Amino acid sequence: MRTFFLIPLLVPGVAFCQASNPVSTPVSSLSIPVSTQDRARTLLADSLKDKNPDTRKHAVQSLGLVSPTEPYLSQLEAMLADKDVEVRLATITSLVDLRTPRTVAILLKALDSDVPEVSFAAAKALWTLDEAAGREALVSVLGGETKSQSNFITRQKRDALRMLHTPTTLFLFTLKEGAAFAPVPGLGAGFSSLLGILADPGVSGRAAAALLLSRDTGAEVLQAFRDALTDGDWSVRAAAVHSIAVRDDPALQADLVPLLDDKKEAVRVRAAAGFLRLEVIKSASATAAKIPKRQ
Repeated sequence: MRTFFLIPLLVPGVAFCQASNPVSTPVSSLSIPVSTQDRARTLLADSLKDKNPDTRKHAVQSLGLVSPTEPYLSQLEAMLADKDVEVRLATITSLVDLRTPRTVAILLKALDSDVPEVSFAAAKALWTLDEAAGREALVSVLGGETKSQSNFITRQKRDALRMLHTPTTLFLFTLKEGAAFAPVPGLGAGFSSLLGILADPGVSGRAAAALLLSRDTGAEVLQAFRDALTDGDWSVRAAAVHSIAVRDDPALQADLVPLLDDKKEAVRVRAAAGFLRLEVIKSASATAAKIPKRQ
């Protein structure tokens, strides 16, 4: 586990998520109409086309929570052509989240980007996937700091090496080492969504604590997440939505429905992605139950 650097940030907020409140009865997902699925899909699709780049970025980050199937995968890949750099960076992180057979080929194309931040993000992403191209790119850049020429990238892009010292890189390193980010097969780890919340300068200690406890299965923690869904702080609501989604429990699906109307886009798109994630799990379970067991 290489996430010790987070502890000082998270300690002030941990108490909130460990409050011993009585556990409420889970909201049944059986009453959710099929139209809600369409609404969630439409919400995500519209957010990806929104004029506000922040809205598009949040949508891209949220796609890391959903299954790497169509249309989500193609929608995500298309965002690498977005005119906003922050959106493209978020897209790369979500692609690493989903780790499909197409991920490496797409990242190799991004490696040739004329935008320094994008090419470096692609190099780091390829490195987390143990791809030789990522390692070669970073080694080349490192060598270029002392050589007159680099065989990989221009001086302008070498200057962007400073980004390797950001929290993003530290999170990518923990992701590479598999520290607490083990997704359900066929689903994204939700890393991009998590990083998007923590990257906001206004994120609270309580939100960070909720994210740290996202894999905790305790009943009192679940109750704290449910209470946080109506918190006045958007980052706490977003963290609670994310943490409920990655519990991978379809019984919690209905808890996310009210958040589709949240006033903050960062919360709305995560609620939509989380709802669809749990729908995938629910459908897979139903299909598995129909398959006769061998005697």
